[in-house]
Amino acid sequence: TMFARLALCSRLPSRTRQSNVCSVSIRAFSQVKFSPPRPHGKSFAHRSELKQAKRIVVKLGSAVVTRDECGLALGRLASIVEQVAMLQNEGREMMIVTSGAVAFGKQRLRHEILLSQSVRQALHSGQNQLKEMSVPVLEARACAAAGQSGLMALYEAMFTQYSTCTAQILVTNLDFHDEQKRRNLNSTLHELLRMNIVPIINTNDAVVPPPVPNSDLQGVNVISIKDNDSLAARLAVEMKADLLIALSDVEGLYDSPPGTDDAKLIDIFYPGDQQSITYGTKSRVGIGGMEAKVKAALWALQGGTSVVIANGTHPKVTGHVITDIVEGKKVGTFFSEVKPAGPSVEQQTEMARHAGRTLASLLPEQREEIICHLAELLTEKKDEILSANRKDMEMATASGRFSQALINRLSLSTAKLNSLAIGLRQLAVSSRDSVGRVLRRTRVANNLELEQITVPIGVLLVIFESRPDCLPQVSALAIASGNALLLKGGKEASNTNKILHQLTQEALSIHGVSDAIQLVSTREEVEDLCRLDKMIDLIIPRGSSQLVRNIQRAAKGVPVLGHSEGVCHVYIDSDASIDKAIDVGIDSKCDYPAACNAMETLLIHRDLLRTPIFDQIIDMLRNEQVKIHAGPRFASYLTFSPSEVKSLRTEYGDLECCIEVVDSLQEAVDHIHKYGSSHTDVIVTENEDTAEQFLQQVDSACVFWNSSSRFADGYRFGLGAEVGISTARIHARGPVGLEGLLTTKWVLRGEGHTVADFSEQGSMKYLHENIPVPHGSFN
Repeated sequence: TMFARLALCSRLPSRTRQSNVCSVSIRAFSQVKFSPPRPHGKSFAHRSELKQAKRIVVKLGSAVVTRDECGLALGRLASIVEQVAMLQNEGREMMIVTSGAVAFGKQRLRHEILLSQSVRQALHSGQNQLKEMSVPVLEARACAAAGQSGLMALYEAMFTQYSTCTAQILVTNLDFHDEQKRRNLNSTLHELLRMNIVPIINTNDAVVPPPVPNSDLQGVNVISIKDNDSLAARLAVEMKADLLIALSDVEGLYDSPPGTDDAKLIDIFYPGDQQSITYGTKSRVGIGGMEAKVKAALWALQGGTSVVIANGTHPKVTGHVITDIVEGKKVGTFFSEVKPAGPSVEQQTEMARHAGRTLASLLPEQREEIICHLAELLTEKKDEILSANRKDMEMATASGRFSQALINRLSLSTAKLNSLAIGLRQLAVSSRDSVGRVLRRTRVANNLELEQITVPIGVLLVIFESRPDCLPQVSALAIASGNALLLKGGKEASNTNKILHQLTQEALSIHGVSDAIQLVSTREEVEDLCRLDKMIDLIIPRGSSQLVRNIQRAAKGVPVLGHSEGVCHVYIDSDASIDKAIDVGIDSKCDYPAACNAMETLLIHRDLLRTPIFDQIIDMLRNEQVKIHAGPRFASYLTFSPSEVKSLRTEYGDLECCIEVVDSLQEAVDHIHKYGSSHTDVIVTENEDTAEQFLQQVDSACVFWNSSSRFADGYRFGLGAEVGISTARIHARGPVGLEGLLTTKWVLRGEGHTVADFSEQGSMKYLHENIPVPHGSFN
């Protein structure tokens, strides 16, 4: 059986290929920087600190190692071994506490017994026919003795694929409680780690006595090694490990038994919280259970080792669960002794959803009142806001980590606050005609009427970088549309965001819905927030193209509204007015070059080359200190050209732009479709027919004629504010204001109607008559 199992290991990638993986990991080690060794006895306070874990114990439960109660789960083991080897090659010290010997031995002994029985029966009967054979109950210690060597051989074969050496250690309770044996074990493990060897530890189940019921975990110095959970905890503390990862067959620790309707995964578990936990039944395999895991985890935490309990059996996450935990991602349940003062992000989301439903039920005048009060607070409290903003500006500048464009976005001024207040008042008026507006009414049949009405989307998550003015804008839009809101701002604007959020909650409190808008101030990674697919209905990113792309990749279960890039074009047609071309060009590029609606590529009709118009455009850009990059065709016309552009899809976000030459309107349209981002594109021409063709053919969210691209903005469109600009082709597109944050629902009013009434034998017929909807009609 062992050789059959080892043969299956040949499905692993070849030795040659894995040696490449190993070399990549070793090169990565040179980039991994660990903090100076911390004094043991103090565990990590936050998940983000797990990246600094140097010594890690990985505990593999029976449900992880085994499959169908008998035999080993080779695929899972292979992916776990790969992750452990990768972390080992990064310079971490890895140890594995494994189950599986009993299951492996049980399979092997069953095979041997069946084979033996079949031979005896054949000899006894003189026939080769096999009769029904019964397998006796197998004693666990015998199974462990038969399976341990095969289990270790399997690990060794797997780790060899990554040029990683392993060593087997079998222990019992006595090895920890006898002082001389404990010192010997400690010395052996340290020596193995020093030689870059992965120790694989298991209880010596061939000789270990049954666990004593009353010798459970009792204090820091005493722990009964009754299963591999307690073994892993004792080993982690004994070896002063930074992190213990306990993998089982559940996602982590739940507040009630997993599978029950109200069971919720606990992200962070603190000592003292165990009183609020209801434990379910034990796993189908193994002798432990979640209660044993929690006790062992808390004991290890008390001894200074951080602990994460996570699922090691889920096929979609097994291949990266260990590395995800070490990277600080939100996986499983993290045990911490530091409890933050505020609620968790999951609790914040629940609070927002609950209060958001109350917000949506308010009268339009009440929501308008909240927004107007927020506008007043922005001007009344401007000194406090600007003072907080100065702190953020000073810290951002002193750090040296932020570009000037980002610092410009961070800055607030009296003028900006006044403009924000004006926009919010404008939005407040339009909020009267939002939630509950009747879009369509239909008489389906006699006394059966159908309405389609506007309703909030639900819970919005807005992630924004640097721009603190985004917070009151988005908050006002959420209030107007009756949506709950979760806000995640950048650390660089933390002081400004904090006071703006306080003012928002103050405005909401006048109608008792202050919890409807929550500011995430915990150390939540953006990727972890995007995984809250059961709690969040729409994600809206506001920031760099890289941020938006990262969110779009991470948010696999939640819709994302936004644009990843703002590659905007201005096309100067052969019939363009020189004055309009210069005015539109300057404003599009230079008014605010960091904005997503700033011009990045200037397309010029070939007929304008070497004409006064062309010369004046170039002089204009030089006078504004705009760095020019030449497109391939433009460069071909010049003897001495500017630097040739590396890509025609570049969003510069600064005083830089690309100039390219086109032969016709159609070529300009084709260029925009090929290299643009469907954000905002402009034509400058005096030819109305040419302009109309451009406006009709260019498939972008915003298309302008003789107007700056900088007009692509919710406030400038009269929306009052915007949550961002969307380049998507479903739902909202362009600057997204109030309308883009509403969806619809259908309301049917009848008098006991049934579908059977409308069948061929039924007594009723469909009418489907449209009923006029009066202007301003609300449900």
